[in-house]
Amino acid sequence: MSKKMNRPYSKALKCLQDVGLRPTRQRLALAKILFDGDDRHVTAEVLHNEVNGTGAKVSLATIYNTLHQFTEAGLLKEVIVDSNRTYFDTNISDHHHIFFKEDEILADLTSEDLVISSLPEVPEGKKISAVNVVIHMENS
Repeated sequence: MSKKMNRPYSKALKCLQDVGLRPTRQRLALAKILFDGDDRHVTAEVLHNEVNGTGAKVSLATIYNTLHQFTEAGLLKEVIVDSNRTYFDTNISDHHHIFFKEDEILADLTSEDLVISSLPEVPEGKKISAVNVVIHMENS
């Protein structure tokens, strides 16, 4: 009995189809880079370099647009480190981050690494939709 071979873009295609996004050439190329491996944090510029390194040509503007479409569709989580730096996280579960300034590396923190013991009182008619913590580290 022979095993059915996976097509190179089958996982990327399934990700897009599952959230109702049309699988354009650019979306497939970006989804393959983002979702075919382990969870990761990427900036638009890093992704631009990676996708163009594969031979696919995708503009930086298209990458930004696609990353925001993926985020709105629930495939990515946007992590704003500061006013000049935004990462996109393929791990969409609730978790926090630590940012290493000199290396420009964003890493996940587990719920055991950071415990939030109290949150402010929620006004009537409101609910907390998310709590995002980014701890900034730098050399001393």
